[in-house]
Amino acid sequence: MIGKKLGHYEIIEQIGAGGMGEVYRARDVRLDRIVAVKVLPPHFAEDPERRQRFEREARTISSLSHPNICTLHDLGHENDTHYLVMEYLEGDTLAERLHGGPLPMNEVLRFGADIAEALDRAHRAGIVHRDLKPGNVMITADGVKLLDFGLAKASDRVDSASSLIVTQPGTEASPDTPLTAEGTILGTFQYMAPEQLEGAEADTRSDIFAFGSVLYEMATGRKAFQGKSQASLIASILEREPQPVSSVQAVTPPAFDHVVGKCLKKNPDDRWQSAQDLAGQLRWVAEESSRAGVPKVVSVRRKNRERL
Repeated sequence: MIGKKLGHYEIIEQIGAGGMGEVYRARDVRLDRIVAVKVLPPHFAEDPERRQRFEREARTISSLSHPNICTLHDLGHENDTHYLVMEYLEGDTLAERLHGGPLPMNEVLRFGADIAEALDRAHRAGIVHRDLKPGNVMITADGVKLLDFGLAKASDRVDSASSLIVTQPGTEASPDTPLTAEGTILGTFQYMAPEQLEGAEADTRSDIFAFGSVLYEMATGRKAFQGKSQASLIASILEREPQPVSSVQAVTPPAFDHVVGKCLKKNPDDRWQSAQDLAGQLRWVAEESSRAGVPKVVSVRRKNRERL
């Protein structure tokens, strides 16, 4: 594939691979710019259902315009090769960043609010992402970008039957290898809402549950739910509550515990009901946290004056 041309795009190097396609850095020869080209593997292109999912990603992304959502430039095919052309992003995925441990709380709150606003834009367009996870968030010099809508579905047409296929038993989970496999429940197990695991409809509140799991991991460096197998992981999500963030990271604003805990409620009705409200809460926590530091500084200065 390296050196090959797909339409007006010259492939330079492979930069990623996943279940729904391989991603390459390429040059748009018409506009002389670097882009990312996502290619559907040949054995996927032969499968009508997988090809439809790939094309749905194109339609989904093209309908969204937001500074925190990866921009789609083009969609095309050459012979039997189908591909998407997207904005080329330089940086690390959130998953890669988390390999170094939890993020500072100010970054958790800032990045979290940006992700929530991107989700809100998608939800207002009637789109449920259904696979929100650290690997689908890119951290760039300009901020965060939400990407990979390959499992996204219009929220008014979510079919509960389509969210369950054949479960593959015996897959082990690990911190570096989330439980995701073609031919299983759509999505990534560690971040899936209870209703998705039970085969019910996934709506915008399912994304909010996944977002709560992402926030938890950003703040603690640990996954909110863990298990040695699919069965134990699913049981954890359905039946157990994760430790509060503050019990893992002592310096955590109490309000942040509340925000994450409400995202992770088992019953969708008990969660935040909109990503917009969630973004507002995170920005409020950030403001209150910064204000909380001011009195301490002032107090120290006053004591120094008294000593003088």
